[in-house]
Amino acid sequence: MALVTPSKISMAGLILASGFMVSPVEVQAQSFFERLFGGPSYEERRRMREEELRRERERARPKVRISSPRYYTYRPDAVKTYKLATLAVPPAPQTAQTAQTPPASSSVPATAPADGSAQTASAPATAPVTAPPPTAFEEARIYLKSFKLRMPREVGKALIAHYAQHPEFIWVKDGKVDVKARSAMALLQHVDRFGLVPSDYQVALPAPEAPLQMAQGDADAEQPDPAEMARLAKEARQKELVTFEMAMSARVLTYVLDATRGRIDPNRLSGYHDLPRRKVDLKAAMQEIETSDDIAKYLTGRQPQSWQFKALEAELARLVSEGEGPHIEIAPGTLLKPGRSNPELANIMAAIKLRASEALREKHAAVLAAYAGTPDYTPEIVQLVRDFQRENKLGADGIIGRRTIAALMGGDTNASKIRKVKFAMERLRWLPREFGQRYVFINQPAYRATYFNNGKPELSMRVVVGKKTNQTSFFYDEIETVEFNPYWGVPLSIIVNEMLPKLSADPSYLDRIGYEVTTARGKRVSSSSVDWYGVASRNVPINVRQLPGRKNALGELKILFPNKHAIYMHDTPSKSLFKRDRRALSHGCIRLQDPRGMAAAVLGTSKEYIASRIAGGRNDKDTLNEKIPVYVSYFTAWPEADGSVKYFDDVYDRDKRLGMAMKGTTRARQS
Repeated sequence: MALVTPSKISMAGLILASGFMVSPVEVQAQSFFERLFGGPSYEERRRMREEELRRERERARPKVRISSPRYYTYRPDAVKTYKLATLAVPPAPQTAQTAQTPPASSSVPATAPADGSAQTASAPATAPVTAPPPTAFEEARIYLKSFKLRMPREVGKALIAHYAQHPEFIWVKDGKVDVKARSAMALLQHVDRFGLVPSDYQVALPAPEAPLQMAQGDADAEQPDPAEMARLAKEARQKELVTFEMAMSARVLTYVLDATRGRIDPNRLSGYHDLPRRKVDLKAAMQEIETSDDIAKYLTGRQPQSWQFKALEAELARLVSEGEGPHIEIAPGTLLKPGRSNPELANIMAAIKLRASEALREKHAAVLAAYAGTPDYTPEIVQLVRDFQRENKLGADGIIGRRTIAALMGGDTNASKIRKVKFAMERLRWLPREFGQRYVFINQPAYRATYFNNGKPELSMRVVVGKKTNQTSFFYDEIETVEFNPYWGVPLSIIVNEMLPKLSADPSYLDRIGYEVTTARGKRVSSSSVDWYGVASRNVPINVRQLPGRKNALGELKILFPNKHAIYMHDTPSKSLFKRDRRALSHGCIRLQDPRGMAAAVLGTSKEYIASRIAGGRNDKDTLNEKIPVYVSYFTAWPEADGSVKYFDDVYDRDKRLGMAMKGTTRARQS
């Protein structure tokens, strides 16, 4: 082995210190020297320095993150104080059209007189036109000169427009409050049965007209003029009736507005709500109100008429009539597995007797009758619990945990259920009045998707929805295509929020895991060549997609209903997630437990056909012959096909937000 002389070592040190390139011989000598005396090699030090510089650059970069939609501070619909002075002044009278005098050029000659001079026929005399007598409203309108009324902006505009064109009483007849008004008021007092707030529509009923009475006292005292007293009483009554008329119409129109489109504008709740607000023609509604012979029927008809709404209405009536029923407490944190024992089993069995269906109680009558309060969780009781879990759409594993206990305890108190039903009625007003004969209904809190055909449920399955940090939006659209063996186009939010840290540490990360990176023009590039921070800042357009295959995040197929949220239904390789009770686990899209079944349903074909399309392995798609509505909804109370209502956890805390908006609307209207 050759020895390294001090001169060679010194020369190497000089060369290194000078910053010139070190030849292979010197590097070898340096490495040998460092092996003798320890310490990192030059190459290792260089790599360490480069890594430190890279980390410094990363730390210096601003943190880029694409945020999710946010929740807003709700702003209620504008409520304005209207001065009704414009209605106090009648419109300028138009000149009455009279018979026209023929023009001179067309005068008809009369019979010539004897002296031969010509004469023309004289024009007929103008007949006086008698103006119709003023209506009772026109006589009373003067008392609106100083009257003000607070009402929603749309209501104020429609009310003023109607009475300017139709100066007639609707709610008053022969100087008295009409039966029509009393019928409407009776309905408005009980609109809580529709999930509305009666105080929004309250109107003070005018007192009955009192007979004139002369003052009692000294016979010699001067008595007021009876005619003057009658005039003053009439004016007071006219003022009372015309202001009642205005208030009544304003409250009825407000009800029509709320019943038709809801009290709340969902799009002001959060960026997760995307529901076009229904337009309500209040001018037309005023004319319908004026001509209606059955005002209660008309007003009731403004509510949604779907079977879902009627089921919720019936459930609300039942809950209100029952009040708070019996309640059984099971100790918080109770966890009971088959074969174990727990003193809470006695409460669990009592709750099953109370909450289980009659059919379930009959099936396990012997077990329920034989139970003597022991803590042992026997196989017979395990089977009873499993059937109870199935009945409540829980995982039938026989393990009594948090969700099973919630079902055993009734889940919600009656007050909580009433609140959820009212919220469901409000949310239904945000959706189309008719869902259609064929449609897909996804209820996020239920973690369930159901396909309806001819208005009846034909297929239902578990779904996975967005995590709380990646919430699924509330909207509706139309299904257009089914794509087989799909690519997964990675959303920019996932690239930036989840992949960017990995790409910082390993720029070739996407190449290594088999993802395809292309430019805006479709040119394929290496992930290590991309300025990912430019992509994150939206300055560099790049597309990333995962190729079709067994590991593809979308599985075998996806069902598309193009929307601005990039949400669709799809398969998933993570089948085990469907076994969980709480399935808010995705980035926002809807993962289907039975994607082939749903694809076959919307395409109107068989699962065998779907299997054949997948088996080819080629990326392809089928277009639906007719688009099908899909409702990606959010209901914590929702009716089953048999009319029974099920209750669900508020996955995204949207009930809380809706409750705050409801209270804010009430305050705005009553201030």
